[in-house]
Amino acid sequence: MKLDSSKLLLNFINLQEVKLREELYILHELIMRIKPHAQLWFFDGKNESGKIVTNPNMGYGACMLKQAANKSREFYRIGISPNLQGISIYIFGLEDKTYLNQHYKDKIGKAKITGYCIKFKSLKDINLEVLQSLLETEFNKE
Repeated sequence: MKLDSSKLLLNFINLQEVKLREELYILHELIMRIKPHAQLWFFDGKNESGKIVTNPNMGYGACMLKQAANKSREFYRIGISPNLQGISIYIFGLEDKTYLNQHYKDKIGKAKITGYCIKFKSLKDINLEVLQSLLETEFNKE
């Protein structure tokens, strides 16, 4: 669901336990400083029939995702999802699934990097300056 304001995102953040809430606020504020007028999204994790299929996601910015049969759809460029292991940051619209690992594995800190996701337990485990640089680079693609 696309948002006209940040109210739904902030309500979602406020529902989290204190430590996670503080870290989500830091990430939200970081993104809003980088991209003050970013398109905001919220996905509650449920499919069309109301079944939970994933953790809720907060989304920022926009990109076109390629789908099967030469179709595409608009989606957020940066996603943040709190989970039982900490926080996942998703970078959508990457052409090369090895990009994050090649460019950020040795710089980001204690995090697991997959094709388009950076997972970490806490913000204290990662280098925020490196994350900020990554986010700036990705938002500049819009």
